[in-house]
Amino acid sequence: QLQLVESGGDLVQPGGSLRLSCSHSRFNLDYYAIGWFRQAPGKERERVSCVTRDGITDYADSVKGRFTISRHDAMNMVDLQMNSLKPEDTGVYYCAVDYECRMENAFGWGKGTLVTVSS
Repeated sequence: QLQLVESGGDLVQPGGSLRLSCSHSRFNLDYYAIGWFRQAPGKERERVSCVTRDGITDYADSVKGRFTISRHDAMNMVDLQMNSLKPEDTGVYYCAVDYECRMENAFGWGKGTLVTVSS
């Protein structure tokens, strides 16, 4: 069963930055859209950002202008650069793939990486 690997989560102060990565050693991400999701304590999982196979991106309103998703196909990796972090960005961040950014049938969920924004 496919399981992507997320990394880069950490404890950071408000206003700080983190870069998360999503990758897999054997599964080729080139042919898929990749989405980043997060789940805060006691809340439902929400979609944060997505990038299509052609590099078209979208973002949740709550992160627009602060987060940037990037594909690095040569390294089979997708990053999520997070700037100006806020306490409400705290949560476990997951990546998943699908053929389109609608992510209706997303698969390959990893174990997630924890982001904590706190002073």
